[in-house]
Amino acid sequence: MEIVIIAIFILGYLGIAFEHSVKVDKLIPALGMMAILWALIAVNHMEVFEIIPGVGKESHHMESVLLHHLGKTAEILFFLMGAMTIVEIIDYFDGFSTIKTFIKTKSKTKLLWLFTTLAFVLSAIIDNLTATIVLITILQKIIKDKEIRLWFAGLIVIAANAGGAWSPIGDVTTTMLWIANKVTPAQLVYHVLLPSIACYAIPSVIASRMKIFNGQIDSELEEDVAPKSKYGTTMFYLGLGGILFVPIFKTFTHLPPYVGMMLSLAIISAVAEYLSNNQFTIAGATSGHGVNDPQHSPVHKSLSKIEMPSILFFLGILMAVAALESLGMLYEFAGVLEKGVPMLGTEHGTTVLSDLVVLLLGVGSAVIDNVPLVAASIGMFSMELDASEWHFIAYSAGTGGSILVIGSAAGVVAMGMEKIDFFWYLKKIGGLALLGFLAGSAVFIILRDFILNVH
Repeated sequence: MEIVIIAIFILGYLGIAFEHSVKVDKLIPALGMMAILWALIAVNHMEVFEIIPGVGKESHHMESVLLHHLGKTAEILFFLMGAMTIVEIIDYFDGFSTIKTFIKTKSKTKLLWLFTTLAFVLSAIIDNLTATIVLITILQKIIKDKEIRLWFAGLIVIAANAGGAWSPIGDVTTTMLWIANKVTPAQLVYHVLLPSIACYAIPSVIASRMKIFNGQIDSELEEDVAPKSKYGTTMFYLGLGGILFVPIFKTFTHLPPYVGMMLSLAIISAVAEYLSNNQFTIAGATSGHGVNDPQHSPVHKSLSKIEMPSILFFLGILMAVAALESLGMLYEFAGVLEKGVPMLGTEHGTTVLSDLVVLLLGVGSAVIDNVPLVAASIGMFSMELDASEWHFIAYSAGTGGSILVIGSAAGVVAMGMEKIDFFWYLKKIGGLALLGFLAGSAVFIILRDFILNVH
């Protein structure tokens, strides 16, 4: 039966990896795989375990194990839903138009550094996917040349993925590691920030010296850069501040991150409703609609726009990986790796990963979605909190996906928005992304060894 379960997982994985070829949204194989795996476990009365770090497998009743994993998965999903809603509230007030005020040059090289740096910083706060969408939308309004815009979009993807890797709220994988108590925000930033800077800066330096980035853009910059709503700038900074408040809240209360995100969402929603009511008071009086009409509620509209397909995909893939973990398969696979991979073993009862394994994980994330890769790593390995391996996994899984346009959510959305050809990206951007990934990896290893020598 274990062979059947592994076969179903592989088939589901292939469905996710080749969603663009088979024209089926990846949430479908993810949810189907999850349901079938747990059904097989239940019908065959298979023994399930809870993996306890430093102890090993401990047998439990299936329902308690299922609820345990559902609870852990729900923490991630509610965190993401809260963050997505805050981002949509900012967008409701056209808050992201505030970013246009930073664009005061027509130099291609200066614009390149401006957009990649904005992508790097924004993705650490509002996640790499949203940052990519916002910046490419602005890019489309100020650069008319298709070819140069494709180059900008590709380098934005690299910078956005690099920016998400050093922040616990910048990428789904770093959020997973944070919620699973594998990393703390301060240590993640301390160990991964400099490698991430190298990862986005090296490709930007090389690209800025290319002929295509010589000179100035042809189109005129827009004169009107003010948000459509007079509250846009206020909501932009309030929303970013609310998301940044979450790690601080967790540090002081030691509550799960989703609790802090719900508090931020409640505060931002209250402000949004108040400002929206003020904005629509006159309109409501003349149209006959009350100011509390759902059609004028920023919270209602924002909740209706959050990406439920992504939420359902994360539910499916995380619970599918949890099924393999509950059967002890990931735990056993980690044991096989310890025996078969050079420099991989145990020290003081905890796993020690080789740099080669983590680098391969990063390169693999360009082909296979990084969410299940990191979920599997959490289930397989038992390194202590803030072990350097967890930080390296956060960096590699977050940035390795930039090598291929289909290797990250940011790449996929850029591909859709700009109709980027797979082979064009591989030829023009893939090499730059690989150089950035390797440069950042080198910086991480040098920095880690320096810190170890100091201590």
